[in-house]
Amino acid sequence: MLVFSNLGLRRGSKELLGAATLNIHPGQRVGLTGANGTGKSSLFSLIRGELSPDVGNFSIPASWVIAHVKQETPATDTSALDYALEGDAEYVSLKAQLEHADGMHLGELYTKLEAIDGYTTESRAATLLHGLGFKPEEIRNPVSSFSGGWRMRLNLVQALMCRSDLLLLDEPTNHLDLDAVIWLQDWLKSYRGTLLLISHDREFLDAICTQIAHIEQGRITLYTGNYSTFEVTRTERLAQQQSAFQKQQRERAHIQSYVDRFRAQATKARQAQSRLKALERMETIGPAHVDSPFTFSFKAPTKLPDRLLHVDKVSIGYGDKTIVAGIELQIMPGERIGLIGPNGAGKSTLIKFMAGLMPAQRGESWQAADIKIGYFAQHQLEQLKAEQSPLQHLRELDKQAREQDLRNYLGGFAFQGVRVDEAIEPFSGGEKARLALALLIYQRPNLLLLDEPTNHLDLDMRLALSMALQDYVGAMVIVSHDRHMLKMVTDKLLLVEGGKAQEFDGDLDDYAVWLQNRFRAEENAAGLGDVAAAPAASHSAAGRKDQRREAAEKRKRFQPLKQKADKLEKEIERLNQQKAALEAQLADPEMHSDANKPKLKKLLADQLALDAKLGEAEVQWMEASEAYDAAMAGD
Repeated sequence: MLVFSNLGLRRGSKELLGAATLNIHPGQRVGLTGANGTGKSSLFSLIRGELSPDVGNFSIPASWVIAHVKQETPATDTSALDYALEGDAEYVSLKAQLEHADGMHLGELYTKLEAIDGYTTESRAATLLHGLGFKPEEIRNPVSSFSGGWRMRLNLVQALMCRSDLLLLDEPTNHLDLDAVIWLQDWLKSYRGTLLLISHDREFLDAICTQIAHIEQGRITLYTGNYSTFEVTRTERLAQQQSAFQKQQRERAHIQSYVDRFRAQATKARQAQSRLKALERMETIGPAHVDSPFTFSFKAPTKLPDRLLHVDKVSIGYGDKTIVAGIELQIMPGERIGLIGPNGAGKSTLIKFMAGLMPAQRGESWQAADIKIGYFAQHQLEQLKAEQSPLQHLRELDKQAREQDLRNYLGGFAFQGVRVDEAIEPFSGGEKARLALALLIYQRPNLLLLDEPTNHLDLDMRLALSMALQDYVGAMVIVSHDRHMLKMVTDKLLLVEGGKAQEFDGDLDDYAVWLQNRFRAEENAAGLGDVAAAPAASHSAAGRKDQRREAAEKRKRFQPLKQKADKLEKEIERLNQQKAALEAQLADPEMHSDANKPKLKKLLADQLALDAKLGEAEVQWMEASEAYDAAMAGD
């Protein structure tokens, strides 16, 4: 068991944790959450023995083996497979001993190798590599031949190979694509040791974690359940805390008022002193901090053409090599397209083509004359000017704007105070990503092309971005491994795979099943696993056709329920318009003069009746909508 007892932890002059107490039991899968800079990664360093507590105690069973993902990968000539095998220290040790053992010890060593299932270790490593995106022909390549992101995947494989009692994962999905995230999620659900996971991917946390340890204001609170359960529980706790805070503030004000009135009177001085001591002893309840630091939205584009982009039988690639062929696509205002598909299939290449950064090899395409593209990709962070401040970056886009308006805008992205005027060179990856998004949004694009926009962003910023994208009126194409983001902001998925780009007939859950079947087939072909199960019937052409026919019949059968809900929705809109007009009249100062008292009285009565009507209509709409949804889901 991991035991944190009255733990205090500092980094320089900053206190990260104070009097933190927490127990984590064997086999628990705990998500460690909290705002950036609250001490999550420092807590991992403490567990690994790289830091010592400033106050209090921390203990971990001496026999426990800890696995974590190394941040550096040597540019070695060791093959990817052998590098992965190094994660299983026991296997590597036995193999080394076998090479130099004499006849007397050979039998004993082979017995130990069999006891740890060592004869399947290479197959296990190859399966892990495959799951995280390495092709069978690549696993014999030297580590030095892979890029930085792929080396981080190798470090992750090495950590998963370790026969660990405790696995520490700090943002393991940052260097992964959607396919690898889904595969890793399934692997971690079957991990038998204790898991501590730092992640800003809420779907990932939801699927894996059985507890959430939340760091806030120097304390750690353990919540039972996954991240969604934690959000609900914490909201309820904060509401109670806010109520207690307000009650305490009234009590403190009352006591302080008594002290201020009677401290100078001899007859009351003792009682006043007693009350003052009670006030000092009172444990302060902090106000509930539930508001996100991010408040921004997309302004409507200056122009919004009827059709933004048209692509007809286009092939794209590099040099003579074609990556995706026969692309047919029209993008209209309001379109929300998510690009999905295996790593290397061409998703980022397709977005680059749409952004006008690479020509078509063949086929035809055109953009609207008034198109204004907002393109976000990770390499754009490198194009920010290190010596300039956020304010200077924004000023370059709009030299006519008032400085206070620019500061207010940047404040919505949590660039406040002196931070607005500081050079961005020492900024974190998350801060630079926020700034790049702020600059993009400021330009009011009518076509957004987003390639992994959530990398380095914390949960609050991801949620704020998702909400802003929901209200965005232009068109959007997005690649992201954040499934919650994709579910919230897209209504169509385009599968890029096998040299083609075509609409995927299903949602992200269907895509996860599709991936699973594909992975099993590849494993079987590579001799890494059992024969893959046959694809689900719903993914055959006939199955999809039947599903569409059944869905259409359902919609027709329950159309009266839908019509009732739609009619009530229009009625609510009409009543809200009446309410707004009435409130505008009530806001007129003239209405509150003596001469208009009879009219004011009537308006207030009308307002009361209108509120009652609106409340009744909203209840009826809710009931009608729920009835329709239940009928469609359960028929």
